[in-house]
Amino acid sequence: MTTILDSILAEKRKQIVKLKEEIAGVQMPVQQVKRSFIQQLQTEDHLSIIAEFKRASPSKGDINVNMNLQEQVLDYVHFGADAVSILTDTPFFKGSFSDLSEGRKAVKVPILCKDFIIDEVQIMKAKLAGADLILLIAAALEGSRLKELSHFATEQGLEVLTEVHNEAEMEMALMSDAKLIGVNNRDLKSFTVDLSVTERLGPSIRKEGAFLISESGIKSAEDVKRVIAAGANGVLIGGAFMEADNLEELFTGMRHVYLGGAAK
Repeated sequence: MTTILDSILAEKRKQIVKLKEEIAGVQMPVQQVKRSFIQQLQTEDHLSIIAEFKRASPSKGDINVNMNLQEQVLDYVHFGADAVSILTDTPFFKGSFSDLSEGRKAVKVPILCKDFIIDEVQIMKAKLAGADLILLIAAALEGSRLKELSHFATEQGLEVLTEVHNEAEMEMALMSDAKLIGVNNRDLKSFTVDLSVTERLGPSIRKEGAFLISESGIKSAEDVKRVIAAGANGVLIGGAFMEADNLEELFTGMRHVYLGGAAK
C-alpha cells in the first residue's frame, strides 16, 4: 500500500531533476557566519526549543497559510526559541526555499531546512537559501545513503539533524555518526503521534553520546516534562506554535519547565 511518505518521496524525485537544472554551474558560497546549533547544546544548561514555521501538513491540511513568516519567526526568537525550522516542501507543506531565505533575513539564530532530502542538490539549495542545519530522515533513506548525505552536508559546513522513529532507524543514525538525533513521535507512514516513542528511544540515544531532539506532538508544558524525563536536549515544535492564540503565553509556560534544566 502506498503511504503518504511514498507519495512525498515520489514527488521529490521529480523536483530533484528541476533543482539540478536550476543550480547547474552555481558557485557555492563560502560560509561567512557559523551558527552552530550543536555548539549551543554543548554550552546551554536548559532544554533548547526549535520553533517551526509550517503553513500546512499532510496530517492536518492547512494550518495557517496566510501567516507572515518574518513576523512569526521574529516572535519565535523574541519569546525564547534557540533555533528556527522552516518547511521548504511545496506540494505537501506549502513551503519553499524562498521561505527559508526570508527567514534568514529576519533572524540570526540557526535555521533548520525541514524537507525530505534524498539528494545532494537539495543540500546545496538549502545552503544557498541560508540554512545552518538540514534534516535527514532515516525512513526516507537507505543506511549507506544516509551516511553519504550526512557527510556531504558536513563538508558543506552544515550541521545535520538525523530523524528516527524506531530502533532500526536509530541504529542507522548511530552508524552514520550522527551527533544530533531527532526522535519523531509521528509515524511518517500512518501519521499517528505518540510521545512514548521519545521515551522508548531517548535513553539509548543519550547513552551513545548523541544529542536528542524530540519532534512532533509536543503541545504543552506537561509534554515538555515528559521528553525532558526521557533525556531530551531539545524539542522541535511546529503545529502548536502556528495555531497558538497566545504564542507568548505558550512559550512562557514551556520556558517555566525547560529553564529548570535538560539532560546534558
